[in-house]
Amino acid sequence: MRWRNCDADLAAVQVVEKNSSDIRFLFAPRSIAVIGASNDTDKIGYKILCNIVSGGYRGEIYPVNPRGGEVLNRTVYKDIEDVSGAVDVASIVIPARFVLDAVVRCARKGVKFVQIITSGFSETGNAEEERKIVAAAREHGMRVLGPNIFGLYSSEVSLNSTFSATGILPGRVAILTQSGALGIALIGKTAVENIGLSAIVSIGNKSDIDEADLLDYLIHHDTTGVILMYVEGVKNGERLIEALMRTTGRKPVVVIKSGRSKRGAQAAASHTGSLAGSDDIFDAIMKQCGVIRADSIEDAFNWCKFLAFTPKPKGNRCVIITNGGGVGVMATDACERYGVDLYDDQAVLKESFEPVVPSFGSTKNPVDLTGGANAKDYDRALTVPTVSPGIDATIALYCETATFESADLVPMIRETYRKHREAEKPVTYAIVGGRAVEDAILTLRRENIPVYGDVYEAVSSLGMLYRYQRSLSDTCDVTDDAVIDVAAIDRIIDGALAENRHFLLAHEGSAVMRAAGVQIPQTRVARSIDQAVEFAEEIGYPLVLKVVSKDILHKSDAGGVALDIVNKEEVMDAYEAVMHNSRAFKPDASIEGVEVCEMAAKGTEIIVGARRDPSFGPIVMCGFGGIYVEVMKDVAFRGFPFNRAEAMKMLKELRSFPLLLGVRGEPRKDIEGLIEAIITVGTVIRKCPRITDIEINPVVVYEQKRGHKAVDSRILITG
Repeated sequence: MRWRNCDADLAAVQVVEKNSSDIRFLFAPRSIAVIGASNDTDKIGYKILCNIVSGGYRGEIYPVNPRGGEVLNRTVYKDIEDVSGAVDVASIVIPARFVLDAVVRCARKGVKFVQIITSGFSETGNAEEERKIVAAAREHGMRVLGPNIFGLYSSEVSLNSTFSATGILPGRVAILTQSGALGIALIGKTAVENIGLSAIVSIGNKSDIDEADLLDYLIHHDTTGVILMYVEGVKNGERLIEALMRTTGRKPVVVIKSGRSKRGAQAAASHTGSLAGSDDIFDAIMKQCGVIRADSIEDAFNWCKFLAFTPKPKGNRCVIITNGGGVGVMATDACERYGVDLYDDQAVLKESFEPVVPSFGSTKNPVDLTGGANAKDYDRALTVPTVSPGIDATIALYCETATFESADLVPMIRETYRKHREAEKPVTYAIVGGRAVEDAILTLRRENIPVYGDVYEAVSSLGMLYRYQRSLSDTCDVTDDAVIDVAAIDRIIDGALAENRHFLLAHEGSAVMRAAGVQIPQTRVARSIDQAVEFAEEIGYPLVLKVVSKDILHKSDAGGVALDIVNKEEVMDAYEAVMHNSRAFKPDASIEGVEVCEMAAKGTEIIVGARRDPSFGPIVMCGFGGIYVEVMKDVAFRGFPFNRAEAMKMLKELRSFPLLLGVRGEPRKDIEGLIEAIITVGTVIRKCPRITDIEINPVVVYEQKRGHKAVDSRILITG
């Protein structure tokens, strides 16, 4: 086979009229070419063409191969440019060294999208060739999916351009996967689980088209009810955040991400960096976007299937109906874990269930039918929630007993599920027992009825539905910025960079805080004992003295901090001690002086930080502050921008949040002022792109309306 190996000068390629890059043509092409189509049934080029033909695609299909001939009774074109008709999509499955030339030829032909199945690019270190491919495509308005993918399936036009060995069922779940091998395995699992797909897209190296592009299509795709994403890494996180925010406002998104155990930034120069492991950031942003994160494929599939077929709950009043006390208690525990509220109006429960519960049972929630319950008893009890206006959702539990005929189990569940569907109320089942029960689970799951063999699986699915509903009510498009003096901050950064420094000294950090409007203690930099005494008298006691040195970032470790200075004599002693300790700690340190600083009154110590994350852009952190911050690790993260309501949610996530509300008779702290500080730090990191990290530790928060003081700031910069 002779493919032209083109490492040609891309500038020499003639520019033609740019194509429409409307993403709809990727999912609903009127025509598709397979470059690398083969008669060899073991070749991927054959598998893809065969799947397109056998999958029922009705558009034009153009096999391309320099050998010509026929494949699957279709004429093979020797070159994509020989095709007489228009081509919307080309699937490229040829050796990597020939791909660039094929892309250039597709661009000249006017192809709108190329799916590059071929591997051997950036994932193997060959990033330069990948960049050339994207450049050639963009020059002609063509978009690139891949490289290193298994293809795409779109139910909209019955297009299966994957090399999966399993047929794909049409349905309501869309899958976006960064892993090709896992994606093909997911296709197989969807067939076993009877999960129909509206689309599945392999995105591979994401050289051009990424998750954000695909989400912007799927958000408007009526057939898609739920989106499942498998993510290994994020390239353009800010764009992904925007796309996820838009999408989750319309339909649920479930994500699986590998790499929870990967270490975050090593040897970070700030607490914010060292505490912000990559997975912590990802997890926080997914919550912020209203995305449901799954730990396993099993959970992800359970939740997607449940979300795709279950009506939205009208309220949060849920009942558990069971024939066993033990599983009822387990379900109650699971409800607390997954955020499912149990209905507890005992009068209404008694009135509703007393007619269908034996006298020795219980009408409390969980409603206990006892071990003697049969199919009719279950049917009567599970009918109650469907007609009761006070009940919004049902968790049905069954433990195998001798009084319940196993042959009646499947019909009972089918019938009660039908009643819940007609009433537009969610229901989930957990049934536990032997072979007959396991067979019933398999039978009912093939019918897309939410039946599980584990109580926690059943409750978690309902819990994810409620989590998604809550995220919708929490969504707010408004974002807040603080008013800061960007020009003044830029001048401070310019001065530091002129000295080849990539961090700000203490007094420079204080100047940035003043320019941003953050409340800080009074401060001066003294370069002699006499000057330190003079500044101390001006500021007033008590005071703190801190070394100012570009070579000593962690001043406490060097003995470069003196606290609780209350008079002139202590100022002189402290000045000498700070200088002596700092020189002993690092003899070659360049010391500019000693900062004389107003000592903030005691209050609740909080850390507020921000950093420019390589994947997600501006990230803001807050948490329990002071010297124990890395021990406690009581912190919360968000992508910025956000609003004051989101900042409040950050604070509420902290285990230490009750300290701000006031404990043991203490007054409530100035939470509103702290929120302003959080928004301000986010604004600085967003509007001053040369700042990479900000950390204020501690921010001492006082009683309500008494404000706060940013005691110590650490700011890292880049040229």
